[in-house]
Amino acid sequence: MRAAALRPEPAGRDRVELPRMPAAGALYRRALLGALPGPGGGRRGPGVPGVELAVGGVSVDRAHLAAYDRVCGFRLTDRLPGTFPHVMGFPLTLRLMTAPDFPFPLIGLVHVGNRITVHRPITADETLDFTTYAENLRPHDRGRQVDVVLVGSVAGEKVWEGVSTYLGRERKPGGGDRSGRNEPPAGTSRWRVEPRVGTEYARVSGDHNPIHTSRLGARLFGFHRPIAHGMWSKARCLAALENRLPDAYTVEVAFKLPVPLPSTVSFALLPDGGFALHDSRGRPHLAGLVR
Repeated sequence: MRAAALRPEPAGRDRVELPRMPAAGALYRRALLGALPGPGGGRRGPGVPGVELAVGGVSVDRAHLAAYDRVCGFRLTDRLPGTFPHVMGFPLTLRLMTAPDFPFPLIGLVHVGNRITVHRPITADETLDFTTYAENLRPHDRGRQVDVVLVGSVAGEKVWEGVSTYLGRERKPGGGDRSGRNEPPAGTSRWRVEPRVGTEYARVSGDHNPIHTSRLGARLFGFHRPIAHGMWSKARCLAALENRLPDAYTVEVAFKLPVPLPSTVSFALLPDGGFALHDSRGRPHLAGLVR
């Protein structure tokens, strides 16, 4: 592909084919500038973007894969962890989410859930084609939320799919119960999450949101100190389940309370295929299910 191409899609979206994966750093700079007060600041599209972005021929960098495996706790193998294609395609979703017609500004957006389906094992010698689009903009008791879909294919075969749900917080009366306070399951292991997790995961994922890497950035959004990336927490849990996962599976998580850096978390494996992360006082960080 030599230049971006546009053609209509049956679902009512226009397909935009990009010549290469976008640069995440430039997109974050655009998002930060867009968050500053000024003309056009805060002016967003009324719905989801009417486009589907696509990039073909994305190869796996084995050094990148090994660094990701180390940060998240996976074994060093040529088989991609189920969460790694999310990282490979993240700059494409970032391009979609920083567009003026995306319904929320990127800075301050809350990642509240993620569902990944691995249709078959993917190895490091395979080349992936990615597409991304947004759908299902809907009300939430603390604002509105939207799904951002990322699909990975090999030679026309869909091999991987991820759906990330993001919350755009808006002032509303009431607000609902955020706690989800049930009796926490008994932990099977405890993990110490050091401050370096924020910067190391940012480096391997391309997600440089300052709430994960900067004390000042975290404080600007109401956190006393940086917090771990939600997708690091999911990947770390998946690494703990690595020996139990079949060749094809779906793993879904709901992100609850953020994991402050540093902290100690308790991982619990449940008999129904579920798993959870809690803090030392039993408050939930993450609830997940493999099926």
